[in-house]
Amino acid sequence: MAERPRSAGPLAVAVPGSPSPTSGSRRLAEAVLARLSDRGWRTEVIDLGALAADALLGRVEDATTGEAVALAGAAQVLVVATPMYRATYSGLLKCFFDLMPPDYLAGKACVLVATGAAQGHLLAVDHAMRPLVASLGGVSVAIGIYATAPELAGDTLPPALAERLDRAAAEADRLGRALAGDGG
Repeated sequence: MAERPRSAGPLAVAVPGSPSPTSGSRRLAEAVLARLSDRGWRTEVIDLGALAADALLGRVEDATTGEAVALAGAAQVLVVATPMYRATYSGLLKCFFDLMPPDYLAGKACVLVATGAAQGHLLAVDHAMRPLVASLGGVSVAIGIYATAPELAGDTLPPALAERLDRAAAEADRLGRALAGDGG
């Protein structure tokens, strides 16, 4: 987990489901967090690739993995990001979410972010990620983010993708504050 300075404000946490610290899905998740930070949110990133594999699989208990699950539970906004492969989210993300008890995400706004090789995986955001979040009681924002490798190739995101990130962050800001009773 990346430690960031603690400040006042609601908490937004990103959970990138790729083990790579330079993945496109992590880049997009961090872009959503940056937009939320500009709106007064504290932000954290859970690095699933740094967690113990046996703990993620539920074979052993591990303090660091428990802290990561607790951090996700403390967030008012959760940014769930994953590369798509075979039309679904990563196994790493699945293992992490399997550690959460029923209704663990109740009252949390969730931004869904995915990357894939082709536009053919686009609907996996709706058909795989939304049910994952809903199964734990989370509320997905309407704007899902999906991008392909060519869209992520440069240093600057394409305007249409940047605009979707802006809209998703704005919706997560409103929904996260409303669900937390902040009204924002």
